[in-house]
Amino acid sequence: MQLKKLTDSDTLEFFMVDNSVSMELPFFASKISAGFPSPADDYVELKLDLNQHLIKHPAATFYVRVKGNSMIDANIHEGDILIVDRALEAKNNDIIIGVLNGEFTVKRLKKTKSGIVLNPENTEFKPIKISSDADFQIWGVISYIIHKA
Repeated sequence: MQLKKLTDSDTLEFFMVDNSVSMELPFFASKISAGFPSPADDYVELKLDLNQHLIKHPAATFYVRVKGNSMIDANIHEGDILIVDRALEAKNNDIIIGVLNGEFTVKRLKKTKSGIVLNPENTEFKPIKISSDADFQIWGVISYIIHKA
């Protein structure tokens, strides 16, 4: 997966998807046990291109590097890379990239009878209720989170 820098933001860095190069990596067809160890196979059966598995809509997909810690309880940490699909329709409880009054933010979308609320996933931050006069747009839906183990 290659990253191309698109723009800078105070809170997020955006990168375009580069599907011009296929990078097939070895993929072990046998599953890895998370419980008791199992005998390992000594060979690789398949090749795996992460773009094929992680990117459903290449023309509408971007990578975003996270700055800040408002989403740590959703396992999104500073420096993580989010895969954002702008072709997906945001549903209640999705983690989204929103643009609120000209600023990008990563939050969990809550659709209620009284309106839209952007919930952080960190108790140190307060939810943001979107007022009817706010300049708000859902920019994209987070489809995957990539972070270092």
